[in-house]
Amino acid sequence: MLDLDRWADDPSAPGGREVGRDLGLRVGVPAAVWWAVVVGLGFLLTGPLAGLRERETAVSEWFVQQRTAALDTLTEVWSVLGTTETIIGICLVVSGVVWWRTRQWWYAVVPAIAVAVQAAVFMLAALVVSAERPEVEQLDPAPPTSSFPSGHSGASIALYVSLALMAQRIGNAWLRVSVTVVLFVLPLLVVCSRLYRGMHYPSDVVVGVLNGLVCVVLGWYWLRRTPGRVEQGGG
Repeated sequence: MLDLDRWADDPSAPGGREVGRDLGLRVGVPAAVWWAVVVGLGFLLTGPLAGLRERETAVSEWFVQQRTAALDTLTEVWSVLGTTETIIGICLVVSGVVWWRTRQWWYAVVPAIAVAVQAAVFMLAALVVSAERPEVEQLDPAPPTSSFPSGHSGASIALYVSLALMAQRIGNAWLRVSVTVVLFVLPLLVVCSRLYRGMHYPSDVVVGVLNGLVCVVLGWYWLRRTPGRVEQGGG
């Protein structure tokens, strides 16, 4: 279980050496290991397990059969929730507001770290694996990156789940629950849209979601905290 109170329990400001050390050891090293795992999975899916992706085509074809004009429009909107521009824009705005409200930049950058690490793992893995997209009609222009893993899925998970964790500090119970539910639903809409619009195989989306979740954990624990330490640091 994630320690949801770790940032409230220790609001002290980190020093420059501490920031560099923890970014390297607690984010950089595990992210590199995770990237190797993602690449390994990609090579398995495009090599020894290529038959699995062929069977996944049936899922893509099923989504094609469900297409309607209304769903085409709806999933286009959902897909935008996971675009680079949307993710970066929301991340900057929310991180800025959190920094302003808490005066703790080291806490405000949590979603930014999760999103940035996700993007690095996704882009470098896609570059190495270079997997083809499903052989169905695609409703969106194909980005220059490959199909594996799903960048939209990973980015939306990294951002919205990070924000859901931060939302647990909202005092009003009804508002806290409502915001949390919305933030968990948003990436699910993105995932469904990418499958519906023929942009990814299910395995691309699954690994994309896993990438996002791993990066949420790395972002949430990027800085060492001391439980019970309550003195307020400077910024």
